[in-house]
Amino acid sequence: MSIVLNHTMLRVRDPQISLRFYQENFGMKLVNKFDFPQGKFSLYFLAPSDSEESSGSVDWIPKQKGLLELTHNWGTEADVDFAGYHNGNAEPRGFGHICFSVPNVNTFCDELVEKGVTFVKRPNDGSMKGIAFVADPDGYWIEIIDQQSFASVVS
Repeated sequence: MSIVLNHTMLRVRDPQISLRFYQENFGMKLVNKFDFPQGKFSLYFLAPSDSEESSGSVDWIPKQKGLLELTHNWGTEADVDFAGYHNGNAEPRGFGHICFSVPNVNTFCDELVEKGVTFVKRPNDGSMKGIAFVADPDGYWIEIIDQQSFASVVS
């Protein structure tokens, strides 16, 4: 038996907005949704677009790598007093980001600019050239790295 990093979970205010963001910008696909009426929350599991097809079975999820779980606490999408979730990048610091690697970071980021995605850091900003950070609809940071040139960024 091998150990696998299966998924990362992010709490989201509005699942429809977050699902659309990850599907349209990062090619993720919704593979399973689970509702928990007694707890008033839902779980949405997204997988990379090139992952094997989900059987629809709960048993499929633990066998995968690189899933993203979006947790929605019912009612937050309509609550005008809801202040949102802490993204971990302001005090007190905690969780930092998730990361997607792409074939060409500059081309990919140009596409995100055209789609109106909010950037925290563009590839040529700051001292670490060649990586970017964007914010998702809930303010979580997403790092974007180049599959070919990442080694030059960290060496």
